[in-house]
Amino acid sequence: MSKTYSISELAKEFDITTRTIRFYEDKGMITPQRNGQTRIYSPADRTKLKLILRGKRLGFSLDESFAIIDMYNPKGNNAGQLHTLIDGIRERRLALQRQMKELQDMLQDLDDAEQRCREALPDADTAS
Repeated sequence: MSKTYSISELAKEFDITTRTIRFYEDKGMITPQRNGQTRIYSPADRTKLKLILRGKRLGFSLDESFAIIDMYNPKGNNAGQLHTLIDGIRERRLALQRQMKELQDMLQDLDDAEQRCREALPDADTAS
């Protein structure tokens, strides 16, 4: 029999709240078994949760993460899933590079504005 997990065990392991796990369950992203009111999570649920959180760290939306996770076929070739993931990573990287360039430009603009302000100050005030 394979190991099962409680909601509190998973929350502790991944340093998230039980509410977060229930949210993913409500979205249909993980589907624990029930024993009365108790949720029983399988190793597959644990793996999906891990992948959801990894996707979040990489900047994927929940829908993007779920679409990629849902493509997994344990009995087949997962090249399609991997290509989709690679494409998503490339898109995310390009977006972050654009944001980094915009931030660098903003920092340069701030430096330039500060320098112009300092140059416009009377000589007596530049000592402060």
